[in-house]
Amino acid sequence: MDGLIIFSAVLLIGSYLYAAGRTGWSFLRMFSWVLGILLAVLVMVGPLAEQMQRNFISHMYGHLLLGMLSPLLLVLSAPMTLLLRTLPVKYARKVSQLMNSRYVQLISHPVTALLLNAGGLWLLYRTDLFMMMHHYTWLHYLIHFHIFAAGYLFTAVMVEIDPLRHPYSFKYRSIVMIVSIALHQILSKSFYPYPPAGVLPEQAQTGAMVMYYGGDIIELTIIFVMCLKWYRSVRPGKRQFAA
Repeated sequence: MDGLIIFSAVLLIGSYLYAAGRTGWSFLRMFSWVLGILLAVLVMVGPLAEQMQRNFISHMYGHLLLGMLSPLLLVLSAPMTLLLRTLPVKYARKVSQLMNSRYVQLISHPVTALLLNAGGLWLLYRTDLFMMMHHYTWLHYLIHFHIFAAGYLFTAVMVEIDPLRHPYSFKYRSIVMIVSIALHQILSKSFYPYPPAGVLPEQAQTGAMVMYYGGDIIELTIIFVMCLKWYRSVRPGKRQFAA
């Protein structure tokens, strides 16, 4: 599986850079994509991945990288925008049709994205699922894929770097973001009296601090991006500048 993950990462990085090179894409976006992929690989392959199996504190660092920081970096690289710009018109239309499908509209609703992201974490840490994933390899990879995918979906819906068919208002997304932060913080604090299954109390408490404060930093970054994008959309003189 490690080989497949590394191969997929190389393919994703190579494809993105090739497409970006054809369009004069921003260097910062290219850097963001490469770093986001590398962080995800770091969590799944290598010393950190092995340490995460034995130590809850390491697991929490991995959670922040795989479920929050890596998705944020990938979202900031605007992969869907790049894809639509570089695909032939015929295939770009098919991708657009897929993005406009009812299924995509359902999962890209802010509340749905919130449930998949925060709800998945509550299910993982407040049930025996956390212990089970250390005994079943397929479940281990499935859960980590969900953490990554749900984190990407939620971040993409919140910041709206890539265009959405039915964008939601800044106010609506802000409310959902506040709820997400609250759920994340309540979950981390719950580790003090009720550690996840199979986790030592000392590790649970330190892991809770990593989740709480590390999550705050990344969530504040998401809020900053949301506010910056909103400000640019309403700032005085926008129309004159755009013209």
